Amino acid sequence: MIVPMKRVSLVILEKEKLEALAELRKLGVVHLDRIEGSGEKLAALKENNAGAVQTISVLSEIKLPKGTKPAVVSQLDDKKLVQKCAEVISLTEQKKSLFDEISSDASELERFGKWGSVNPEDFAYLAGKGISLVMYEIPADKYSEIDKSIDTILVNSGKKDVRFLLLSKGSERPEGLPPEAFEVPVPRCSTDDLEAEIRRDKKRISGIEEELVNNTVYINQITAFQTRLEKEIEFENVYSGMQKEGSEKETSLAWISGFVPVDSFADLKSAATKNGWALASADPVPEDDPPTKLRNNKLVSLIYPLTDFLGTVPGYREFDISGWFLLFFTIFFGMIFGDGGYGLLIVSGALALIFWTKKTTKTVNPGLELLLLLGLATVAWGTVTCTWFGLTMDQIPGWLKMLSVPSLSSAYTQHFDGVHSLLTTDQNLQIFCFTLALIQLSIAHLKCIVRDSKSLKCIGDLGALFMLWGMFYVVLMLVVSGTIFSLDKIVAGIPVGTVAVVLIGGGFLMNFVFSNYDGSILKSILESSKNIISVILGVVNVFSDIVSYIRLWAVALAGSAIANTVNQMAGPMWGHAVLFFAFVVLLVFGHGLNIILNVLSVIVHGVRLNTLEFSSHLGMAWSGYKYQPFSETANN
Repeated sequence: MIVPMKRVSLVILEKEKLEALAELRKLGVVHLDRIEGSGEKLAALKENNAGAVQTISVLSEIKLPKGTKPAVVSQLDDKKLVQKCAEVISLTEQKKSLFDEISSDASELERFGKWGSVNPEDFAYLAGKGISLVMYEIPADKYSEIDKSIDTILVNSGKKDVRFLLLSKGSERPEGLPPEAFEVPVPRCSTDDLEAEIRRDKKRISGIEEELVNNTVYINQITAFQTRLEKEIEFENVYSGMQKEGSEKETSLAWISGFVPVDSFADLKSAATKNGWALASADPVPEDDPPTKLRNNKLVSLIYPLTDFLGTVPGYREFDISGWFLLFFTIFFGMIFGDGGYGLLIVSGALALIFWTKKTTKTVNPGLELLLLLGLATVAWGTVTCTWFGLTMDQIPGWLKMLSVPSLSSAYTQHFDGVHSLLTTDQNLQIFCFTLALIQLSIAHLKCIVRDSKSLKCIGDLGALFMLWGMFYVVLMLVVSGTIFSLDKIVAGIPVGTVAVVLIGGGFLMNFVFSNYDGSILKSILESSKNIISVILGVVNVFSDIVSYIRLWAVALAGSAIANTVNQMAGPMWGHAVLFFAFVVLLVFGHGLNIILNVLSVIVHGVRLNTLEFSSHLGMAWSGYKYQPFSETANN
C-alpha cells in the first residue's frame, strides 16, 4: 500500500534552528521540501565531498597483487583525510600530466625517427658561423627536380621520401624548390634529451603508482568520511536554506515544510510539543506532490530490489501494484527462462549466496530471496513443460515426463481440446500466454472500476473490460486458429464468437460515453469525440497488448533452441577423453551465454509487460519519487 502523507510546516526560533534541525534529523520522519542552501561552510563541504568521491574512484580502480594482505594503519582525523584526498588527486593529476608529456615527446621523436639524432644547438652553432641549415622532406620522385642552383645535403632516402638539408641564404623559400618539399621544424630540444625525458617521466609515473598503491589502505576511512560528508551537506543545506525573517532580533523566526507519513505524525507532534516548535498540518491538496512510501508484507517486499534497480516509483495518487508486479514477474521470469535445469542452477546459486551472507553478515539480502523465488518459478515451469537443459525427449527420464502437464509439455505434440479439434503444444502455450494477458489486464480494469465506483466513470472502465474480454477471443481466432476459434463458434449452446463481437461493440460504446465523465455525460461524449482517433486506436491497442504477451512463448522458444543447438554441437565430443575438456568448455560457454541472453530478455520483456502493458491499462505513469526523510541514517 501507499502510506498516506500529511503536509506539515514547522516554525522555530532562528537562534534555535541548529538544535531543532538536529532533533528533527534524529527523529527521521519528515521528507523536506527541496531546499537550496548556500554559504562558505556548505561550499567547503561540497568541495571536500567531491575530492573524497574522486579519491575513492581512483583508489578503487587500483588492482593490488594477489595475496596482498590489508595493512593496519592509524585512524586519520577529518583534516588529515582531506589532505590525503588532496594528495591522491594531486598524484593523479601529475600522472596524467606526465602521460601527456610522454605522448607529446613520443610524437616528436617519431617525427624525427628517420632523421637520426637531431640537436637544435648544432643548428644554432652553425648559424652563428654563417651556415644556416634547414631540414626538408620531399617525395622521392621529386628530389631530382630541385634546381641545381640550390645547395642541398642529402641526409638519407627511403622508398617514398627523401630527407635533406638546405643551405639557406635568406629567410625566404628558394624559388627553385618544388612545392612538394616541406620544411621540418627543429625539435624544442635534442632527440637524445627527449628520450631521456621520457625515461624520467616513466620512472616518475612508476613512483606515483607506487604511492597510490600505498594509499589504498585508506580507502575504507575515506569512504566512511565521504558518507559522513553527505549527511553534513544535507544538514548544512537545510540549515543555510531555511526560510526566515529578515530581522536579526532574538525573536526572529525560521520555518521549514515537508511531508510526514500519517503513522509517524504522532511522533512529530510529540517532538514539536517537547521542543516548543509551532506545527501546522493538513492533508495534501491536489496541487501538492507528496513523496511515495510503500509498505507491504515481507513477501511482497521482495519486489523492491527490482523496482529500486529500475527506478520505478508509483505516484502518490497512483496504484501500488507491488504484489501484482511480483506475482506476474515471477511467472514471466519462469516462462522466459523456461528451462528447469537453468532454474536448478539459479536456486543452487541463490541458496549458496544466502547461506554465505547469513553466515558472514547475519542478514539476508532481499535480492537473493527474490532470486531464489524466481529460480523456483523457473524449475516449476521447466517441470510443467518438460524442458531440462535443452535435452531431447529421449534423453529425459520418464519420471520427469510424467511430472509435466500434457497440454503444455514438450513430451507431447497434440492434445484433444475436449470439443471438436486438435491443438498442438505450441498452440496451447500461446493460449496460456493470452490467458495470462486476459487475467492481468482484467485485474487492471477491475482496480479502475473499484477506484471510480462512486462515479459514472466506472461504466467506462467496465466498457474497457468488456472490450478486453471480446478482443481476447479475436486474438485466439487470428493468432492461434481461425478454425477452432471462429466467429460462428458455439460452445454449450453459447455463440461465443457473437458474444465476443457484442462485448467489443458494447464495451466501446460504454467507454466512449463514460471514459471522460466528470459530472456531465454530454461533456464526456464531446471530449471523446475530440479525440475520436485516439479512442478508435485504443481498441487496436487492446488487441496489440494481448498479442504482446506471446513474447513469453517466443523468447522461451528461442532460448530452448539455443540450448538444444549447444547440446548438438557438444554431443559428438562426449565419450572421447581427449575432447572432454573442450566438451565441458563448450557446454559451460554455450549455456552460460544462453542464461545471459535470458536475463536480458527478462529485463526487456518480463519487466515491460508489468511497467507498460499492465500499467497503461491502470492509467499509471510511474510519476512518483521515493520518500526519503531527513534523518541521521542513509536513505535507501
